[in-house]
Amino acid sequence: MSGLNIYFSDFFNIDEDIIESYGAINISLINDLPLFVDPFLLFNSEKPEYQKIHSDIISYLLFLQEQAKKYPNPPAGMLAAWYHFSEVKQTWLGFSLEGNSGRGLGHDFAINIHRGLQTIFKDFGKETITRSSHLEKLCLISRLVGRDKISDFTTNFTKKYLLEYTEAFATTYLEPRQCLKFSVPRVEFCTGTHIWKSREYTLPCYKGDYVLLTPRDMLTRDDTFINRADMIRNLQNIAPSVEDAALRFALNQYFSDVLQHKKKEMSRTEKECAANALIAEHPEIIDHYIKYKEDNEEQATSISKQVVQEVKQLFNCQLQELTTLLHKHTDFYRSSGNSRDEAYRRVIFLKNVIEDMDGYRIFYINGKPLRRENDLQIMYRLVWYATEFDINREVNNGRGPVDFKVSKGARDSTLVEFKLASNTKLKKNLSNQVEIYKAANQTDRAIKVILYFSENEYAKVNGVLNEIGLQECPDIVLIDATGNKPSASNAG
Repeated sequence: MSGLNIYFSDFFNIDEDIIESYGAINISLINDLPLFVDPFLLFNSEKPEYQKIHSDIISYLLFLQEQAKKYPNPPAGMLAAWYHFSEVKQTWLGFSLEGNSGRGLGHDFAINIHRGLQTIFKDFGKETITRSSHLEKLCLISRLVGRDKISDFTTNFTKKYLLEYTEAFATTYLEPRQCLKFSVPRVEFCTGTHIWKSREYTLPCYKGDYVLLTPRDMLTRDDTFINRADMIRNLQNIAPSVEDAALRFALNQYFSDVLQHKKKEMSRTEKECAANALIAEHPEIIDHYIKYKEDNEEQATSISKQVVQEVKQLFNCQLQELTTLLHKHTDFYRSSGNSRDEAYRRVIFLKNVIEDMDGYRIFYINGKPLRRENDLQIMYRLVWYATEFDINREVNNGRGPVDFKVSKGARDSTLVEFKLASNTKLKKNLSNQVEIYKAANQTDRAIKVILYFSENEYAKVNGVLNEIGLQECPDIVLIDATGNKPSASNAG
């Protein structure tokens, strides 16, 4: 380790192997890691305590369904009391673009759920095809309910377990001075009084707030195991198990008339529109899809283990290696100059470590290069934090977001964007966005960093730069992350 504080283990001075053996993720206390609780993993678990969380979620939705019948036009107080949920930011997991604060579940989510329980979701709890009701049905019916909403809702019902899980860890492994007693609101819903109750817990304390640890085996990354895109992709796999003759005929017509006998290959959007129309006409397809996922439930655990391991490998193991290289071999963590000098200097240090000190290996997972720009941006955010400068991700000022704004006071700021050469919109971004960001943020300084993983990607980037006249621009920095470089120790 570099001696820099990034992870829970660093801030609380505890061996990360203890966290690992406890079954938890060693979270970063600088920025959310891109993981979230998947309700299907709760349903599918052999642990009774996980199954109870899933059962509590279904029971609560059934309670809301009863209230939707009683109050077709719900008062604002009712929505706030029963439908609004804050993000459980103390897990340091999820989709936050900066730090660990998300938007939670507000008025739009409340209205969508309330209306859905009265109409398209009215048969919830009465399913005959599936083994259980599932929260994810919300995102299958409405495209307005995505993985972030499902995640926030699920985590709010997992919160009680996480509080107890973390308190037990803190009591066993942490010093009393590292913890405080917190009164936590909305921990448990009382079915008799219909009121959310608070509870007190002794928990790890960081910057005046509590921290929650989360078990690895309830987490996933890209999407819930049950999700709308997967349902559309799997329509062909669903069809053989459908016993209803009319529905099976409709599915076969969809494959025959829409997908197989077109003179021209349909676009992805056209296929999705056709599938959406089919599902709207035959909503029972949703239950057949959920049954298909229940029948293949072992895949959920397998996917979870793989993606959680990848996140650990990238954001824990490999990121620690990167910070160690930067700390040991460069002045990356010593501040000097204005924001432009500081930002540019650190980018060049990063380039040096990646190209000349075998740092390129850090940007590969299972031998394959990064393909998510978000991963690259999170990594840079995590290695940058130890500075007197303010750094904010995805500054959105009405004219579009930028990856980072580095500032030292109101009049000294620099924009930094990280891009992968594989980005299909790279040319458009290079041509237009930086100038817009400069005007919007009142700064005339901007740095573009482009990471490439092959000679073809390098040629593509150079072609774009030549075409738009930016080949000699000093504020565009290309970083060579191609593999098979000679080791620095062997280079002559």
